[in-house]
Amino acid sequence: MRKTILGCIACVLALAITFITAAVRSDTNDRFHQHMDAEPKTACTHGDDRFCTHLPLVQIDTGGEDIPGVPIPDADGRQIGFTTTESGETELLCNIKITDNPSENNHIGDTPAVDSAARVRVHGNSSRFFDKHNYSVTFVTESGENNPLSVMGMDAHHEWVLHGPFLDKTLLRNYLCCNIAGEIMDWAPNVRFCEVILSGEYNGLYLMTESITAGQDGARLNMTVDKKDNSFSGYILRLDRGSANALKNIEPFSLYSDRIANGHINIVYPGAANLTEELRESIRQDFSDFEHMLYSFDFDHSEYGYSQAIDVDSFINYFLLNEFTCNYDAGTYSTYIYKGIDGKYRMCVWDFNNAFDNYQEQRTDAEMFTLQECLWYYMLIKDDDFTDTLIDRYYALRQTYFSEEYLDTYIDDTIAYLGDAIDRNFEKWGYTFESDEGLLSPHSRNPHSYAEAVEQLKAFIAKRGGWMDENIEALRQYSANSKTKLYKEHTK
Repeated sequence: MRKTILGCIACVLALAITFITAAVRSDTNDRFHQHMDAEPKTACTHGDDRFCTHLPLVQIDTGGEDIPGVPIPDADGRQIGFTTTESGETELLCNIKITDNPSENNHIGDTPAVDSAARVRVHGNSSRFFDKHNYSVTFVTESGENNPLSVMGMDAHHEWVLHGPFLDKTLLRNYLCCNIAGEIMDWAPNVRFCEVILSGEYNGLYLMTESITAGQDGARLNMTVDKKDNSFSGYILRLDRGSANALKNIEPFSLYSDRIANGHINIVYPGAANLTEELRESIRQDFSDFEHMLYSFDFDHSEYGYSQAIDVDSFINYFLLNEFTCNYDAGTYSTYIYKGIDGKYRMCVWDFNNAFDNYQEQRTDAEMFTLQECLWYYMLIKDDDFTDTLIDRYYALRQTYFSEEYLDTYIDDTIAYLGDAIDRNFEKWGYTFESDEGLLSPHSRNPHSYAEAVEQLKAFIAKRGGWMDENIEALRQYSANSKTKLYKEHTK
């Protein structure tokens, strides 16, 4: 009888877990989670030592040259420039093969699903200084034209980023956070784990990532530009360090609002090839008009306030996702905002390498809020309707994608899916676990094993969630009438 009762309890628990998982994923944008949705592979039976992986395999042939974009230091270690190709170019023309067998493991000699020329450079800012580099990949035809290709089941495009986790010893932060963002926001970059062979040598576990740009036939963001008549239906801006192309940099109204801490705003889309001085000025003026409205006394007016210009849910989900993960580059660096064809502004996530207490320079305080002081949120949080909606949304997310149970299970299941690819990665890069100095400061923060890195991540998630549960209501202080009276003297 006791066994029967225990068996019934186990069945009930299993059904409950299945129901919860289904409920969490029912309100989705059909997001593909590789560790859950990838087709199982037949295990290899060959007895030789051929390289064999269940993940997509990316082979990059550089023709014997080094990929450009590596920082060049001076005698004191300060960056003075970046490497170029032998001919002085900032990108290297390479050949890339991607093997992605549908039901069998992938090997170096298998017929590739993708075989294309590509312009490749080292990608990122601070990550450029790591031994394991990220890469920007642009597929091109033999004649040098953009070559949109479907990669690992993702929609065809010519621009991609190969993110190689190095500082993030769990290897999971960008995969986890981008996929959660894809569930709760209109769009977030799709991602797929893969393994990379660079110039014939194994280079570790990578995350093939969609770039934030426009695309065709539903790929990426839906917007277009017509260079001939200087018109656009949507554009993408980035708050970061600015662009090396002066034409792409703009000075909108926010530059004079003292809300931009360190960065600059530049146009991401339209790209340089389709950008004119007239288009640039039109986009600058259009975005400045929005910011001027946001920073006005009538910012929350029901007819001509900010709610007419933005997708409020997008801004709320972006705020909560970056606050919950303590991803405090958001609002200063790697911050993307775009205007869709419906005329509404939305936010888009990018780069969670430093999330969950993974900043290199110092420990992240899990008991604070930050984004309410940043840029556009400085005004949005003054509106009690925005704050009320944000707090309600937080409570809802804590029952699903922000719940400790969901995140811990997501982490464990992803690790199980990656399997021996984790071991191979750290055979190449695991020396940093034993480093006397480590990558994180202070030194005590550095994990000494993969298991320890995962436990640190889970512990921070639990701590952050617990603190936000107790303090999320404190955000109401920023929209309290005593603080915002100056902005609310009009009648809505």
